[in-house]
Amino acid sequence: MGVLGTALKLIFLGITLLVTVMLIRTLTFPSQQPNVGKCSPEDADFIKLTDEMTKHFQEAIRIKTIAWSNTDIMLSGILDMHTLLERAFPLVHSSKLIKKEAINTYSLLYTVDGSDPSLTPYMLTAHMDVVPVDQQVWDVPPFEGRIVDGFLYGRGTIDNKNSVMGIMEALEFRLKSGNLPVRSFYIGLGFDEEVAGYQGAGEISKALAARGVRLEFLLDEGSTILKGAFRGIESPIALVSVAEKGAVTLNITVEAIATGHSSMPGKESNLGLLAKALSRLEANPHPSMFGRGPEKGLMEAIASEAVFPLKFVLTNLWFFGPVVSWIMSMKPSTNALIRTTTAVTMVSGGTKINVLAPLGWGIVNHRIHPTQSIEEVVNYDKMLVGDERVNLTRYAVWDIDPSPTSPYGDDVYGYQVVARSIKQVFPDAIIAPSVMIGNTDTKFYWNMTDQIYRFCPTLMVQSDLARFHGLNERMSLKNIQATVNFYYHVMANADSKEVFSKHAHTDEL
Repeated sequence: MGVLGTALKLIFLGITLLVTVMLIRTLTFPSQQPNVGKCSPEDADFIKLTDEMTKHFQEAIRIKTIAWSNTDIMLSGILDMHTLLERAFPLVHSSKLIKKEAINTYSLLYTVDGSDPSLTPYMLTAHMDVVPVDQQVWDVPPFEGRIVDGFLYGRGTIDNKNSVMGIMEALEFRLKSGNLPVRSFYIGLGFDEEVAGYQGAGEISKALAARGVRLEFLLDEGSTILKGAFRGIESPIALVSVAEKGAVTLNITVEAIATGHSSMPGKESNLGLLAKALSRLEANPHPSMFGRGPEKGLMEAIASEAVFPLKFVLTNLWFFGPVVSWIMSMKPSTNALIRTTTAVTMVSGGTKINVLAPLGWGIVNHRIHPTQSIEEVVNYDKMLVGDERVNLTRYAVWDIDPSPTSPYGDDVYGYQVVARSIKQVFPDAIIAPSVMIGNTDTKFYWNMTDQIYRFCPTLMVQSDLARFHGLNERMSLKNIQATVNFYYHVMANADSKEVFSKHAHTDEL
């Protein structure tokens, strides 16, 4: 046969063995989805959307609670939200089991006493403020609370008055039905999340910390249920963010070259050096961290639900990881999951068309992958620029390292409470851990629990993502009903002492 023939035979046998092992792994890869029953209208605890509930959501949208900056918030609107909550949810505000506190005047903290004080409490959080609509022309007025074709339009329908009202409606229903909580919990409603949250959730966390509060888990706003996110996956994917990217903003300045008349330029200029530096930063992205963070768990969670050939790839990430990483880097929304992103957001320089600019500056905003730090990102940028004449300094006061990554899986209590609640209300959804690419109020609670999850029960298609902080923010009435039921199930499931205990439905009995 000869040496070459023997070598080819060995290669063929090796490839055959490799493919066989990979196929066996694909065919035996276990599902990571919780095994629970669907919440259906026939269940006694199914919460049907009523005209009154719809009216409550509409009223919340009509209240302007705009936050322009940490010193410019429509505080009168925040107080109007307080009044609405008191009027819309009388049982919540009259129950002897519930204590309401105004923290720093405008935030609200509810303490709900459960019947078993031996169980560690949990916390549900949301925020009442919204981003501005300045210079935006909506198809439907943003503060009218109008319903069009089955959708409630308005600023705050998906960020984040939906959670505020959903939590309160669910709790009101529990009290009305007499199904009182077993595990104690807190509800924290901030008023300045859109402008960093220090006056709202920041003060709530201080109040709880002063009381020595520890939490079993915390659920805040976050990722949504996205349909059409990945080719080969028809089911919607419920992304439960178990980590949150950090942020650092750098001021890139150059003033090394003397100014002068434009008719006698030198070989270099301040603006030219700035342009080169910014170009290097854009052309050389931070390295992919795929496999080191929750994005690997995301791929594995959807693997068993995928079809060939995607299923074959996702169940063998040990081999195809670099390929998956490359594919994810091609799309901005998935690229943001696997690396620290670089965005040049502002640039300026020069004083006159015929004068060499004495100074050039640009602003670069990074959103930091959970496995990196601010220091690593800054050092990487300095290495890329490689020019001592280009100054890189920290710019923003709200810079923050990434959050710790919360545990997830079959044996993690808080994650399973959230996952099971999603599956009961959105039975077609695939539950998967993910990374929150924006920032939330959860940063104030890192010291109270290692189980922090960021999720909003909002079913969206890819084009809906532009509605976040954008035009024509809306939520379907069907989704409003699902939102209330989701929070109800979180409360019901959290009453279980064990992670595998089920909140039963008719098809489980």
